[in-house]
Amino acid sequence: ITILTSMFMHGSLMHIGGNMLYLWIFGNNIEEAIGHAKFLLFYIACGVLAALAHIYSNASLFIPTVGASGAIAGVLGAYLILFPRNSVRTLLMLGWFWDVIEIPAVYVLGVWFLMQLTGTLGTGGMQGGGVAYWAHVGGFVAGAILVFVFGGRRDSRPRQQRLYRYDDDKPFRG
Repeated sequence: ITILTSMFMHGSLMHIGGNMLYLWIFGNNIEEAIGHAKFLLFYIACGVLAALAHIYSNASLFIPTVGASGAIAGVLGAYLILFPRNSVRTLLMLGWFWDVIEIPAVYVLGVWFLMQLTGTLGTGGMQGGGVAYWAHVGGFVAGAILVFVFGGRRDSRPRQQRLYRYDDDKPFRG
């Protein structure tokens, strides 16, 4: 039961805020692809498998984990599999230059996954700075696999080019 309850606890407002932001951006597409009830089961299964990946990689530690990051990582893995060509609006911050740009999901999520992997390697597989990297990696891989078990299908539509008018950000066709 601790594995389940830990998925609904967070260490700070930034922790829950970051998780909810990722869930808001990526979760609704996965929920629409597999259905509401299946999404809940998918989310919990990803969280449990993420926790087990963390426990297995850190069997000698007795530090509890909190947060839904492993389950959220499962949603990200499923999104990468089902919608790799979708664009993700991303805040680009380069010093004083800030802009919102669109980047294909395969790059955004690929870089995120590589950051989690390098986090595990950089800490020797142990917890690094309070981040359960192996939970993120385990959840991501679980989501990428389980999305097919729960009936998800890859988006086969060709990527649509969006043109924006200068005065707003609504798509312009014409």
